[in-house]
Amino acid sequence: MTDIKRRKVEVVPYDETWKAKFELEEDRLRNLLGDLIVNVHHIGSTAIPGIYAKPVVDILVEVKEINKVDEFNPGMKQLGYLVKGEFGISGRRFFIKGTEENRTHHVHVYEVGDVEVGRHVNFRDYLKLHPDVAVEYSQLKTKLADQYPYDIDAYMYEKQRFIKDIEMKIMLWKKFIEKDLF
Repeated sequence: MTDIKRRKVEVVPYDETWKAKFELEEDRLRNLLGDLIVNVHHIGSTAIPGIYAKPVVDILVEVKEINKVDEFNPGMKQLGYLVKGEFGISGRRFFIKGTEENRTHHVHVYEVGDVEVGRHVNFRDYLKLHPDVAVEYSQLKTKLADQYPYDIDAYMYEKQRFIKDIEMKIMLWKKFIEKDLF
């Protein structure tokens, strides 16, 4: 069993400090990466007021050139991040603040225009605009955390079915918005 699988899957009630933690880290990242940054987004469940979340602030950084991010690995280490490289997703750079077992932040870096940027931001926005769906997602996560307390892979796999269903709804939602039918 790997260290990642031993990490306890824990979801907690929404914490008002998550937004401030994001903003502080956003400033640090902007100071480090400078003009390479196009945009910084607070994503994941900590960005959705009122729902349960793993207490890890997810940050998505859009950059002009993904390969230049590697030049900043020493600076990311100085900010307390573990450098994980692509970590299974081509075209991404991934960083963990804290340790494998006790994380406080995840930073996902993509080149501007990468499809993953829209996927994450659209999911966040959809849940913010559809509180009933956000509550359903929150309830699913608490149930799965209870069911798989030390199996992050099973937790993520089961959660992924819900996410894929929402992503299909988002595609329809975006079409309505584009046609001003929403």
